[in-house]
Order: sequence, then C-alpha cells, then structure tokens
Amino acid sequence: QVQLVESGGGLVQAGGSLRLSCAASGRTLSNYGMGWFRQAPGKGREFVAAINWSGGSTSYGNSVKGRFTINRDNAKNTVYLQMNRLKPEDTAIYYCAARDYANIGTLYSQYRLWGQGTQVTVSS
Repeated sequence: QVQLVESGGGLVQAGGSLRLSCAASGRTLSNYGMGWFRQAPGKGREFVAAINWSGGSTSYGNSVKGRFTINRDNAKNTVYLQMNRLKPEDTAIYYCAARDYANIGTLYSQYRLWGQGTQVTVSS
C-alpha cells in the first residue's frame, strides 16, 4: 500500500514559521516530481509549490513566492515545505502529492497520489 503522510501542521501566529514534511511508504519518491497544494474552507485546491525528482528545479504559487521553500531528501524519501512569514490567508489544509513523472507539475490533474493533508492555521 503506497501512502503519503504529511506532518508538521499546527497553529502559529502571523509572521511565524512552520515546516511541513511529507514521507512516503511503499514507494520510493526519488524518481518523481512532488508538489504541495492547499485548500482553504470554501475554496478549491490551490497550487503551492513543486519540485522535480532531483530537487534541481522548483516552482511556486504567486501567493507564497519568496516566503515558502520546497526541498527534498531522497535518501529519507521525504519532501519538505518550509513556510516563513506566515499570514492568516495561508490558513488551509496542506496536501502533499506525487506525480508519475520526474518533472515539475503545477496542476492538480498532474498528480495521482495524494496524502490526507495537515491543517495549518495562522492567527492574526
């Protein structure tokens, strides 16, 4: 059974930081592009960040550019999302996702494997 498990979410004050982790079991992630998406109440799933198989190429959504950083440790089969200067509008459930291809994907439809999500709440 292949699973992605997110962790690291929680409650933080505006201006603070969190680091999310996404660990895979049952499948090596080292050959695949990975991404983070988020969904706030009443809204659709929004692209946050993506990284290619090697970590050499990344992409970010406009709303998080300059504040969030995605990276990966293929030896640990884990992808991370470092979130700095958090804002109340960053409040959402954050989902990790894996592609079937090595390159970056920025669309929801480009990902086939999804985690269950982790809640991030930013208070003002």
